[in-house]
Amino acid sequence: MRLGSGTFAACCVVIEVLGVALFLRGFFPAPVCSFSGTEHQTESPAPEPSAGAISNWTKLPPPLFGKVVIMLIDALRDDFVFGSKGVKFMPYTTYLVEKGSSHSFVAEAKPPTVTMPRIKALMTGSLPGFIDVVRNLNAPALLEDNVLARAKAAGRRIVFYGDETWGKLFPKHFVEYDGTTSFFVSDYTEVDDNVTRHLDKVLKRRDWDVLILHYLGLDHIGHISGPKSPLIGRKLSEMDSVLMKIHTSLLSEERETLLPNLLVLCGDHGMSEAGGHGASSVQEVNTALILISSAFERKPGDIRRPKYIQQTDLAATLSIGLGLPIPKSNIGSLIFPVVEGKPMREQLRFLHLNTVQLSKLLQENVPSYKKEPAFEQFKVSERLHGTWVRLYLEGNSSEALSNLGSKVRRQYLDALRALSLSLSRQAAQYDIYSMAVGTVLVLEVLVLLLLSGPQALSGKAELDVPLPSPAFSLLCYLLPLGLAALHVTVCTSAGGACYLCSLPWLTAGGLMVLVSTLLCAVLSALTGMFAGGKRLSKNPPQCNSRWSELDLLILLGTVGHMLSLGASSFIEEEPQTWYFLVNTLCLALCHEIYRNCFLGDDCAPQRCPHAGEDFDGVAVAPQGKSPGPDVWELDRASKHPSPVGALRGPERWMVLASPWLILTCCRLLRSLNQTGVQWAHRPDLGHWLTSSDHKAELSVLAAVSLIMIFVLVQKRCSLASKVAMAFGLLGIYCYRVAIGNLLFPWQQNNKDISKGITEARFVYVFVLGILFTGTKGLLKSQITADDFTVKTVGLWEIYSGLVLLAALLLRPHNLPVLALSLVIQTIMTQFIWRPLRHDAAEVTVMHYWFGQAFFYFQGNSNSIATVDISAGFVGLDAYVEIPAMLLTTFATYTGPVLWASHLVNFLTSEASSGSALSHACFCYALICSIPVCAYIIFVTSLRYHLFIWSVFSPKLLYEGMHLLITAAVCVFFTAMDQTNTKS
Repeated sequence: MRLGSGTFAACCVVIEVLGVALFLRGFFPAPVCSFSGTEHQTESPAPEPSAGAISNWTKLPPPLFGKVVIMLIDALRDDFVFGSKGVKFMPYTTYLVEKGSSHSFVAEAKPPTVTMPRIKALMTGSLPGFIDVVRNLNAPALLEDNVLARAKAAGRRIVFYGDETWGKLFPKHFVEYDGTTSFFVSDYTEVDDNVTRHLDKVLKRRDWDVLILHYLGLDHIGHISGPKSPLIGRKLSEMDSVLMKIHTSLLSEERETLLPNLLVLCGDHGMSEAGGHGASSVQEVNTALILISSAFERKPGDIRRPKYIQQTDLAATLSIGLGLPIPKSNIGSLIFPVVEGKPMREQLRFLHLNTVQLSKLLQENVPSYKKEPAFEQFKVSERLHGTWVRLYLEGNSSEALSNLGSKVRRQYLDALRALSLSLSRQAAQYDIYSMAVGTVLVLEVLVLLLLSGPQALSGKAELDVPLPSPAFSLLCYLLPLGLAALHVTVCTSAGGACYLCSLPWLTAGGLMVLVSTLLCAVLSALTGMFAGGKRLSKNPPQCNSRWSELDLLILLGTVGHMLSLGASSFIEEEPQTWYFLVNTLCLALCHEIYRNCFLGDDCAPQRCPHAGEDFDGVAVAPQGKSPGPDVWELDRASKHPSPVGALRGPERWMVLASPWLILTCCRLLRSLNQTGVQWAHRPDLGHWLTSSDHKAELSVLAAVSLIMIFVLVQKRCSLASKVAMAFGLLGIYCYRVAIGNLLFPWQQNNKDISKGITEARFVYVFVLGILFTGTKGLLKSQITADDFTVKTVGLWEIYSGLVLLAALLLRPHNLPVLALSLVIQTIMTQFIWRPLRHDAAEVTVMHYWFGQAFFYFQGNSNSIATVDISAGFVGLDAYVEIPAMLLTTFATYTGPVLWASHLVNFLTSEASSGSALSHACFCYALICSIPVCAYIIFVTSLRYHLFIWSVFSPKLLYEGMHLLITAAVCVFFTAMDQTNTKS
């Protein structure tokens, strides 16, 4: 069966997306958890260890605190409280830290540092799975054992105000609840006012035991303008006043109660220097935690510096404080300063309950738990504890008993740390079966693409789909049966849960058939290749071809980038890899241009046609003849390009200078946004522009960039689209002025800051209008098949609509990135691709490389923290999930999307047939599949690496999303290819 190479490539990428999705489902493990269920009403706590079982301490200890208030400030970085900002903007909190009855800690959060997994960690004491970074957008109900479930079962009344994520995780736990949308980051005032407005009423009441307040404003300010924004100080002062109100109310109420109250001030995660979060930098994982209670006695002159603890330690501490059983999946340790003022027997009792819970969890998750040193330490601690209890009950009050108690306490604390560490190491429980099947699918697709390359890139851009030959027919029947038998064997013998085994048999069977069909196709293609090689050896073609320097650069660059994905340092600094590749590409183009200009075309490498067809899909049509269906006729300003050596005057000089102009643009863009790890902390031009002192300079730069965008984009648009583009760009500037990023020339300072919803929606109207006009042009070209101009204008208008949308979503200091991207595209089109007559494959690779480079030029990295969530809420007055996700994805992948869109425009306008688009689609699919396949193999082999969750896993999510975008691009390429064929 013959199939177009573009269609074949699009189908391969779609299958590859399925394989990657299956691999991701198996790779992101389920967290360490208890398998004994969540029923806890009838269970009895572990009794106090004692020789002879003469102790009567068999019940849970009574609660230490009457009421507990948890004030969670989203993105409360530790230096916001314990640093200079805390001293300046949070005086009351600073007083409590330095002189009040409190204990201060720096709580370390584990990646992913996003809200929903952090709430789970705080309430369950467990380490959530990394895939929770995706579930963060729509949190499911938490079925895992947790503090709030225990509190509700014990009859505690819980009240909550704040982030609605709590309501999704704990849907029926609160006697009173008022949630606010957490993802509408443009709002940093009402989102907190909706929490504070309840305070006066609820603090006067006594019908609650636990009060939880989740403030979101600080996090939203970080997403909008970063941690250095002047709004940060105002928000910290607001939070300080709220804390003072709560603390004062709790102290006044304690006069009428027997037990002291506890106020917990904490953050769920920190904030990066760019204002985001999600990764594992120090600023993102270190959060402030302050426990405030009159029970914590403090002597005069007692200076307590914040100690470092794990964020998961809070769950066990809250359980002990409320007199509740510790959640079964907790891996945290009791924060010992909370109970150090209690008698020795109570201290040891609390520590024993925690170690027993951790040891049970270890037994459930580690088959060889008896060989674990942590378990041995626990047993030693328990034996010493029993000896101490026996001596205590015998009335021994000597110093030896006190010394033994101190020894037992130290032993317990060491055992807690060891058990917690051992359980943390068990967090990676991979679904190897799902990972293996996903990897096989991806590998089969890549091998098929590689084997089909020579035929797919031929002049006709068609190939015989490698269906199984008669020699493999029996094998193709037996393979599904063998895979089905293997599936049954794995599913019946697997000890843990497996995703594939939970699928319906029809679905799993279809997957087995797909795997076997692809394998047979690979074997058939290999057989055909060897057979063709024997025929060629008998009649070798006369060809003096050799690879050009550009071809070697493309090959070496692709292989080098692929190999770099196996090292964590190269992944963290991948921006430098792409900067190096595009710079080297410019130098190679410079060499090619100079050679053609001064030595002539005779020195250019000769290419070898295959079977009478042009392998590159590029040929110049002879004079007086119309181009055939397999010929890509390049333009020479209009229709016939001249070689570089024939150029004269300014055009010749522009061709000679074009690589250096591109290198200059790339160097300017590198200075705009420092990214990666080694250079991310260094000041860059973007930080300078976004500071409040340089708003005028930023306004001028943004205005110049918008004018450049209009000049570069409008040239091929219709009159209506030109007008819409002009008004749209003007609306973008007005939107940025409305939200306070920019200034009008007649303004000294913009005091009337709004959300800019009206201005943004004004721009959206023009974006949709331009996209509609372009789509109408494409449909019209389908009806009038000979109207080539209408089609090219329609495609360009779709591209210009995407450019206008990108200009709206990108931060103001990134508008030069968009403008210079258009400049580079224009230079490459006019002075490199046309004069040098590059083939479709080379042009496609160049577009792909520049798209990857511009992904990092706009400030992105392989860290989740650099995702600009605020872009998803431009023009929205409420959180709407699907538009927010689409806008955020487009803003993140603006570079690759715009360069792929430009590739379609260039090939469509420069080519007289659809073979160029087919070649481009195939090359795009191949060059995207190589790193994805390699990275999956690297991640599988490095799944127990130290940085698997902090470095490799975020990159895996980025690769998966990029492959999904590649599939969409290939489908669009194929659609355009079919349009050309019909034309």
